[in-house]
Amino acid sequence: MIGIPADSEVHLDLRLESVTEGVLVSGTVDASTAGQCGRCLDALDDSVSVYLTELFAYPDSETDKTSDDEDVERIVDEEVDLEQTIIDAIATELPLSPVCSPDCPGLCHVCGVRLADAEPDHGHDIIDPRWAKLADKLVDPAPDDADSDSRS
Repeated sequence: MIGIPADSEVHLDLRLESVTEGVLVSGTVDASTAGQCGRCLDALDDSVSVYLTELFAYPDSETDKTSDDEDVERIVDEEVDLEQTIIDAIATELPLSPVCSPDCPGLCHVCGVRLADAEPDHGHDIIDPRWAKLADKLVDPAPDDADSDSRS
């Protein structure tokens, strides 16, 4: 998971223009992000920059009359509320499963050790419980037994 920490600053470089149908807001939004790698759970710190363009319709404008409530933002009490617009713009830019590096091997599915820090030969001998009884019967012969069998 990754997101913008609650105490971090969000930098806005926006232009608000009065147009026939309302107020056109355009510009960039920059913020620091923090979260965890989706594979190895290491901490991630990054940033996100989003360009947004949004029309806020005047009450009783043609856009206001012909658009559904969720299709266009509206000016309420002569104010433009940018909060949800900025949240939506940033949320679409954040990765669903962020990774610390494209080749992050993740965690061992058996013991949970971070594979990037594990020995190269890290592994676990897992025997299928349905075949576990046969493991005793398939024991390798002792080296002395193998030599005596070849001399006979």
